[in-house]
Amino acid sequence: MKIGSNNNLNAVKAQYSTSDHLNIRKSFHDRYSTNRQGYGNWIVSNYEIKDGMEVLELGCGTGNFWLGQEDIVSRCKKLYLTDLSEGMLSTAKENLGERDNIGYLIADIQNIPFEDGCFDIVIANSMLYHVPDLEKALHKVRRVLKENGIFYCATMGENNFVERLAEWFRLSGEEFSPNHNFTMQNGEKILRTVFKVIEPRFYEDSLHITDIEELISYLQSLNSLKTINDLPEEKIRTILMKHSQNGIIDLPKDYGMFICK
Repeated sequence: MKIGSNNNLNAVKAQYSTSDHLNIRKSFHDRYSTNRQGYGNWIVSNYEIKDGMEVLELGCGTGNFWLGQEDIVSRCKKLYLTDLSEGMLSTAKENLGERDNIGYLIADIQNIPFEDGCFDIVIANSMLYHVPDLEKALHKVRRVLKENGIFYCATMGENNFVERLAEWFRLSGEEFSPNHNFTMQNGEKILRTVFKVIEPRFYEDSLHITDIEELISYLQSLNSLKTINDLPEEKIRTILMKHSQNGIIDLPKDYGMFICK
């Protein structure tokens, strides 16, 4: 299933070349998400990592999911953190440090540089929708998994705050092209081309935003809503205020993960 080209891959590399925008988005969600467990903590809570396991994460970003998870990290015989972006990988190394059981590597999910059947667990969170040749990538994941290995992949759904904002700003067609290449709604069908057992799990959450100025800053970090950011900032503020109640805006979040065996 080819969903893009090398141009898409280059665009992703450019978007995630540094952690600045990612940090803005993470801070925003940490502040205004109604589920106080936190999406990252929820994701990690689903992992069945046992002592001595070999674990590979593809598209690790800043490595923030592993912060505060010392007990889980220490169980790994080896945890390999990989990303396409050298900048992201550098930030992950700063966050987690040099450890005997953690390896850092620039790698592409479409060309995983490990031998067949060497991992108990492979993880790919919030990144499969960026992959140009998703079918090839999933076969590569299956190749490096052990026979009874588990693949965890978190993603977003199609009923998210981005879609709601598009309605408010009356975006359509070429103005608004959300990335629905791999979502909680279509992901199971895609995964079944490679994996036999697939369990979807949904994360219940929403956004309760009490500072519209921070929402504007957040929007400015989203490439998918560039058309909104081309508007004068006062116009953006006016439209958002129309959908607020007492200066507060509530937006839906549609996230989850698939567990594949």
